[in-house]
Amino acid sequence: MVCPKLIRALFLDSRGWLWIGLRFNGVSVVKDTGASPMKFINYSTANGLSSDAVWSITEDDKGRIYFGTSKGLDQFDPATGAMRHFTSENGLAADWVNYCLKDHLGNIWVGTTSGVSRLDPREERRASLPPIYLSRVRVAGEELALSETGAVSLPALTLTAAQNNLLIEYVGLSFQEDRKLKYQYKLEGAGLDWSEPTAERTINYAHLSPGSYRFMVRAVTEEGLLSATPASLEFRILPPVWQRWWFITAVALILVLTIYALYRYRVTRLIELERVRTRIATELHDDIGSNLSRIALLSEVVRRQVRQDDPQVNERLSLIAGVSRESVDSMSDIVWAINPEKDHLRDLTQRIRRVAGDILSACDVEFRFHASEVDPDIKLDVDTRREIFLIFKESLNNIVRHAKCTEADVEFKFEHGNLILRVKDNGRGFDCEQASKGNGLASMRQRARNVGGDLHITSAPDEGTTIVLRVPLDHYHWLRSRRHKNGHQ
Repeated sequence: MVCPKLIRALFLDSRGWLWIGLRFNGVSVVKDTGASPMKFINYSTANGLSSDAVWSITEDDKGRIYFGTSKGLDQFDPATGAMRHFTSENGLAADWVNYCLKDHLGNIWVGTTSGVSRLDPREERRASLPPIYLSRVRVAGEELALSETGAVSLPALTLTAAQNNLLIEYVGLSFQEDRKLKYQYKLEGAGLDWSEPTAERTINYAHLSPGSYRFMVRAVTEEGLLSATPASLEFRILPPVWQRWWFITAVALILVLTIYALYRYRVTRLIELERVRTRIATELHDDIGSNLSRIALLSEVVRRQVRQDDPQVNERLSLIAGVSRESVDSMSDIVWAINPEKDHLRDLTQRIRRVAGDILSACDVEFRFHASEVDPDIKLDVDTRREIFLIFKESLNNIVRHAKCTEADVEFKFEHGNLILRVKDNGRGFDCEQASKGNGLASMRQRARNVGGDLHITSAPDEGTTIVLRVPLDHYHWLRSRRHKNGHQ
């Protein structure tokens, strides 16, 4: 903040900047008077002013600002930061300047304690504009060939990603003392404006990002005069190989081809697997299944032909026939399980309904079967289908062998991404804690775990038994089957 009691001069220049002359602290300037809060830039003897007491301010036609101080008249160029001083030694009437202003002709009138002086900025003694040259350029440690006198500009360079370190030296020529020259530089492409004037004649850029750049440098005299033509160097840094468009395109193409090849390989393997399953199922059904059926039939024929008074032979022939029939049933289950044409949920539902009807009806058990409508395109893998079916079959065997029931309910449905199988009877039931040690229930629970499901058994003496199996389906296969169906619709 500026204390109002210390203000000695106010001036609004052609740029809209507000200059404030202070009694003890030099000059403050506000470039944006509409900003809130205002941002002040301060100049004092530390920045080159003759005195920190500024009494008057004005501007010439070239935008240079003049400060009337207690030690002479100061000329300041905001574009270059150059500061020039006028005192009685330069012809000023006195060093103490009370007023300064510009007339309509562009003259600067200066009121001092000893009279009035007139300064015509157009008639100032001008030195020649200082030329500027690039004297040395080093790229990633390698020197570029330059003439002994330097160069104002160089051909555009194309650099690799590893050549992103540049050292540039420059020099300005002046008929005055060279030490009075200062330099300004900027690097287009890096978002940098002209630097503050500096006496340094070397600039080093390290780790530049890939892109196009243009380096420019100019000399600044003590009077604020600039080089007519800045020295320049244009160069382009290429991105690393892995960032270039052709490399990214090649990698993306290779990735796509790899994914496609893996997909084709997987599809081929699945087709081959289905063919193998179909062949095995066909051979089991046609060869082994038919042979077991023949053994059962022949055993029955032989049993009828042997003498009826030989009970031992009859018993063994009956055993052979029974084992053969059980083997035929087991073979039928195996053929059904590995047959790829039976991989849909509807096939499992039909199998459960048919087996329940065959087994329970033969034992005079009245049963009811409930099944929800299912999407025929929902596919089950072989293990899931087989384990669910064997759990169901073991449940039926327990009903037939142990339950002594008259009614049974079988429910098989798909709900919220889960397959739910519920088998309930009105038999004599059992104590779950004692029966949990049996091999049958342990086997059922292990089969449920194999497919990531849960098996719950509820029973009590004389209250029947309820077995509930819940198996979550693969979410991916479920969504894929739904999309497949919607696409055909």
